[in-house]
Amino acid sequence: MQNENILIWLPSPMGDAILCTPALRAIRQHFKSAKITLLTNNVARQILSPSPFCDSWLKTESNNPFKIVKQLRSHNFTHAILFKNSFASALAAFGAAIPSRIGYAREKRGLLLTEKLRPAKLAKGKFEPKPMVDYYLAIASWLGADTSDKTLELSVEPEALGKLKNKIPELAEPKGPVVILVPGGAFGPSKCWPGERFAKTADWMISNYNATVIVSVSPASAEKKIAGEICSSSKNNIINLAKTPLNLSELKNLFSIADLVITNDTGPRHIAIALKRKIVTLFGPNDPAWTNTGYENEIQIVGQAECAPCRKPVCKKDEHFCMEAITVDMVCQAGKKLFETNPN
Repeated sequence: MQNENILIWLPSPMGDAILCTPALRAIRQHFKSAKITLLTNNVARQILSPSPFCDSWLKTESNNPFKIVKQLRSHNFTHAILFKNSFASALAAFGAAIPSRIGYAREKRGLLLTEKLRPAKLAKGKFEPKPMVDYYLAIASWLGADTSDKTLELSVEPEALGKLKNKIPELAEPKGPVVILVPGGAFGPSKCWPGERFAKTADWMISNYNATVIVSVSPASAEKKIAGEICSSSKNNIINLAKTPLNLSELKNLFSIADLVITNDTGPRHIAIALKRKIVTLFGPNDPAWTNTGYENEIQIVGQAECAPCRKPVCKKDEHFCMEAITVDMVCQAGKKLFETNPN
């Protein structure tokens, strides 16, 4: 592929796109002379940009694979590497007559691929819980790339830091550590730790470390509501990004200067890891094995419940046992351990 024209189709969720970065780096290093184009949505593109892993970006103008076919044909790709697992992505690459189409044979798309990997399955046919970093790296390894480096990677734009501090003056000279709380989750409310517990955690961080605490949420109305509840429940002043929205470049810069991130199992967790921040991640309905990165400065707290992991976006029980099992003290002590035993 050294002199070929390669399309890499990324998964849509922001966190999954970040989990692809070790594989993207391996492919870029292995195929130095090839032209590489990344296909993804706007959110993933903004999070991954600027990127040393590609020469250009491509945005699909439709979700209809038959309309995407025409777009792909105009670029004369010689290879399509499909990190995206959908049937539609394989159908579009097949319809565009891209000669080499590499990806996992799943979602009934095996016949559309020229080179296929098969994901590991358990005895009952379900996919075996396996770190997605390894899952994507297996494709790079299939292509002959060196996949020994599993480190997540993101770049920041330094000029955005000045704009960030203009928007949030408290960051210009913080008196203590900067702590970011991420109380939302696109997957669904079952991943969310109770807002009042985030508020008590914020108060503890401010009382014990004089922390500058920031609540980071998406523009979704449900997440804005959670942020408001946390800020109103706290005894202290907390910066609410629902009221001071940041673009994704500014958000990355914010995470890059954080001393600690406390987050549900959601996309911004991977931003923190890729930017080498200290992080406490709260798990409930999902198995941590799927997104494990081996990152040394992360403490994972898994809510213990008989019904977990259920992988359901909405809890069906009368009580949210898994997330309720995670106490404020557990989270605060994990933060304390990261502050005091893993200094920067």
